[in-house]
Amino acid sequence: MNDQTKTDRATLSAEDWERAALELIAERGVNALAVEPLARRMGITKGSFYWHFPNRDALLTQALQRWEAHDARNLTKALNAIEDPRERLTSFFRASSRGVFTAEVYSSLSFSADHPLVEPVLERVAQRRIDHLSHAFQELGMEALEAGNRARLAYSTYIGFLQLQRQRQVPALSSNHFNAYVEHVIRTLIPPSR
Repeated sequence: MNDQTKTDRATLSAEDWERAALELIAERGVNALAVEPLARRMGITKGSFYWHFPNRDALLTQALQRWEAHDARNLTKALNAIEDPRERLTSFFRASSRGVFTAEVYSSLSFSADHPLVEPVLERVAQRRIDHLSHAFQELGMEALEAGNRARLAYSTYIGFLQLQRQRQVPALSSNHFNAYVEHVIRTLIPPSR
């Protein structure tokens, strides 16, 4: 074992590889994830990879689990911290339109939605988010069916927005036009106070 391999194993954790994998996925998609190019990108030998993972799919599985857990924590923390359902929904739309890393990963993953490791993760994440939205709409007085339909419509708007962002079909995030767009979405999807 050479000194570089010893150093690689000592300095990089499985979490480092998972984080780097997610960054690559966010930038270039699931198909770009490969051990040797990822190791080069990280400035380390691929021997470190095999110390932590038996193969690429194991890394992808762990990276997806990390991303999903992070998303669930963020959703619970951000939305459950707001008591008023209208404010919670408004916060969801404002936060989800701000190009955060979680959204970038989600957007890239959606292009590989039929991948056997990606599909179940996307399904769970979407269902969790739709359930949160539906619950908030029910708290506003909607019946369960209507709330579920409104939640799916709101989530479809979010997914569509991510796709338009990737295609550069929305105003720049820092522009007044973008803020006006987000406010329009909020007025359209969240019923006014009675």
